[in-house]
Amino acid sequence: MKYFLDTANLQDIRYYCDVFPIAGVTSNPSIVKKEGKIDFFAHMKEIRSIIGIDRPLHIQVTAPDTEGMLGDADTLLTKIDPEVYVKVPVTMEGIKAIKQMKSRGIHVTGTAIYGKQQGFLAMEAGADYIAPYFNRMENMGLDSDDVIASLADMIDLYHYDTQILAASFKNAGQIDRAFLAGAHTATIEPAILKDVLTQPYITNAVDTFDSDWKSVFAEKTISEL
Repeated sequence: MKYFLDTANLQDIRYYCDVFPIAGVTSNPSIVKKEGKIDFFAHMKEIRSIIGIDRPLHIQVTAPDTEGMLGDADTLLTKIDPEVYVKVPVTMEGIKAIKQMKSRGIHVTGTAIYGKQQGFLAMEAGADYIAPYFNRMENMGLDSDDVIASLADMIDLYHYDTQILAASFKNAGQIDRAFLAGAHTATIEPAILKDVLTQPYITNAVDTFDSDWKSVFAEKTISEL
């Protein structure tokens, strides 16, 4: 079970990587848009500098066709670093690109997954990660838990090296369900992670502990006794 940050914000990445056990960072064109008109390659290299080479950095292609996707992949690997995980939408053009990228030893994440067969095809094409969109599937009336569980079952049954990188969450409960269904990793917006540990009932419990301690030992902490 691993946690990735789903953001390209440098300040958030620095802060949340320091606070949480973050295992990687993901981005896509919509996430990059939130950062405004940036120097894209310099920005991504700075993310790599923050997280280090041992934590995966996932960056999505923008070309719509196979040849363009392959060109995007080459550019990402050349201008950022060769360890980048190239995110490829699992479409007709994308599945072809995934096959070719894997034949060249490129790290690949199959993304924009909304169903079982889409995920199965990405596994068979060799994708290192597959990214089912949890909340978006729910909005379509699909059973997100069942989709992820089926993907996990197929990985175990046929011994695929693929990992499930669940994405598209709106609350912590969805993350719970994704992990329990069999997702190996979840990529999460920083605000959702923060919300997990800042609920009022948590704050109230901590405040009560603090008040009870101070009623006996005043302002001294354990190390000051």
